[in-house]
Amino acid sequence: MLIRLLRDHLRPYHRDLWYVVVLQLVQTLATLYLPTLNADIIDNGVITGNTSYIWRTGGFMIAVAFVQIICATGAVFFGARTAMAVGRDMRLAVFSRVQEFSAREVGHFGTPSLITRNTNDIQQVQMLALMTFTLMVSAPIMCVGGIILALNQDVQLSALLLVAVPALGIIVALIISRMRPLFRQMQERIDQINRVLREQITGVRVIRAFVRDSHERDRFEGANTELFDVSLGTGRLMALMFPSVMLVLNFSSIAVLWFGGHLVASGQMPIGALTAFLTYLLQILMSVMMATFMFVMVPRAEVCAERIVEVIDTEPDVRPPAEPVRVGALHGRLELRDVEFRYPGAQQPVLHDISLLAEPGQVTAIIGGTGAGKTTLLNLIPRLFDATGGDVLVDGIDVRELDPLVLSDLIGLVPQRPYLFSGTVASNLRYGDPAATDAQLWQALEIAQARDFVAQMTGGLDAKIAQGGTNVSGGQRQRLAIARAIVHRPEIYLFDDSFSALDYATDAALRAALAQETAAATVLIVAQRVATIRQADKIIVLEAGRIVASGTHDELMRTDETYREIVLSQLSEQEAA
Repeated sequence: MLIRLLRDHLRPYHRDLWYVVVLQLVQTLATLYLPTLNADIIDNGVITGNTSYIWRTGGFMIAVAFVQIICATGAVFFGARTAMAVGRDMRLAVFSRVQEFSAREVGHFGTPSLITRNTNDIQQVQMLALMTFTLMVSAPIMCVGGIILALNQDVQLSALLLVAVPALGIIVALIISRMRPLFRQMQERIDQINRVLREQITGVRVIRAFVRDSHERDRFEGANTELFDVSLGTGRLMALMFPSVMLVLNFSSIAVLWFGGHLVASGQMPIGALTAFLTYLLQILMSVMMATFMFVMVPRAEVCAERIVEVIDTEPDVRPPAEPVRVGALHGRLELRDVEFRYPGAQQPVLHDISLLAEPGQVTAIIGGTGAGKTTLLNLIPRLFDATGGDVLVDGIDVRELDPLVLSDLIGLVPQRPYLFSGTVASNLRYGDPAATDAQLWQALEIAQARDFVAQMTGGLDAKIAQGGTNVSGGQRQRLAIARAIVHRPEIYLFDDSFSALDYATDAALRAALAQETAAATVLIVAQRVATIRQADKIIVLEAGRIVASGTHDELMRTDETYREIVLSQLSEQEAA
């Protein structure tokens, strides 16, 4: 997965990769050439007392070192730029895919996990790419070149490499094999700690209201300790790796000096060649050590890559049509024919044989007990889910055949839990229409009965809104969400229990103003409060995912016992009449 992910995202940057490879090759060759020049200075200059040779060769060494520095700097520049670009592209790919997900896919992964995958996981892969371009590219060149030049200095002494390099490889392989499962657990523990932290931040008011601070502290401490334990295990293995590498490196140096010293004493090897051989040995083992450092990162990056690819490869249930139906002006006539919806893996459908017709200029209300399927039914219309049976039609066209942008322009949804984004009142309202003028925004606020409290806020339309709208009350959030839908000016309005936080007077005033604004539109209202829907042109009663009755308020009071029970649980006989 890691190779595939990097291959797919590195393809646009092949030119920069060639720059990295060429520059790393030149700088590594320059690094390898310096010990040979140093050996020549010792053997042909220092020992013989040839000062001019020392100056001449030393000057050449400075030039080679300068080339090495320039090439190393260039390789780091192009490598860092490419790695950062790859990280940017992966974040965009994950974000774009998540934007296509339906509520089912988001629920499957979970919000904390999606956040971790788009931040920490991608950061691990990005860091691996950066280290590869700056260290790993030069490591094999250094290793192979060092072995060749070490053999050129002395073949007998090079036999030490047959012991040192395999020993180092075996140690690294054993440690890496233990680290990979721990890295997978680490990423899962990060998901868990994000989940706990997110719940505690979101539900801080409930926690304090029920004085559950100590309980939540224990929950967080448990998740934190689990992450600590796994991190400690990986840390111990990483801490074991570098002393092991240094042990092999130091023993190899001692062996070179021991056996090389005897060769020098017997006249079989010049002192300069011994110095060069020792340097090449260190370079070979250092290149293996750099590769070791990379291998430490590879298991975690591989696990992260699998998690990233899992998101990117997940095909959303709700997919745009391959060839959208081309339509002219749509009027918003909404029809559901024998609609069924079943959650994946569920034994029973949530909705059964739902058939209804909502005409422009009419208000259709849906009421029923908790869990009757009201919100699910409403979510099928804008394709937050797709029906698993039957058809959802707008002006006779299946919504699955419409371009998503056309469907979005056609529908204005006010969800059950209205969400406001961090920004200003104006920026939130302009989600409905980015080109809306201030006058249009104020008009929408007037209809939504929100003008007075927005005018009293510091800055008016430019008043700050916190993430989720936490700095305004629940009723104010609902009214701002309704105003946002009004700014959109759709053909179909969907209100999912959008008046529940309003007092009766505000509710009545808002519905009266809204009736004039939506006179030509199709309006669907899901509500628990009977007073909100009693004037609707048609009221549909849902029970256990089925339509059990439909009609006006007066008709249902006479003919349907379920509706009558709901009404009388909220109103007296006289009020209901």
